[in-house]
Amino acid sequence: MMRKNVTYNQPLEKEIGFSRAVKIGNIIAISGTAPIAPDGSVVSPGDVYGQAKRCLEIIKDVLEKSGGKLDNVIRTRIFLKDIKTWKDVARAHGEIFSNIQPACTFAEVSGFINPEWLIEIEADAVLEN
Repeated sequence: MMRKNVTYNQPLEKEIGFSRAVKIGNIIAISGTAPIAPDGSVVSPGDVYGQAKRCLEIIKDVLEKSGGKLDNVIRTRIFLKDIKTWKDVARAHGEIFSNIQPACTFAEVSGFINPEWLIEIEADAVLEN
């Protein structure tokens, strides 16, 4: 099967050895997506809702670059530095996915590569054959 790696040419991609997304066949797996601006800075420092919105914007962009769309998402995984902020993130997630309703998991983690990140989001999508 044909493999397509989607990258943003950010330094951590080469350093760690990962792609923003990988598409094989009709499946797209999107890596943990952090609230990073195009210039590499952190979007919405201290604001988990704003950071969630940015993560979801990147996920939408990655899906489109992979030949997909938000309707193709079947699962999201939301990793939070503080699980008590889940409602703010759920609001951002619901603004995008309330009609699609993918399987979704919220989990608290002890931290991220960048201590300013409050969230990372992963997504999996399946394209129609």
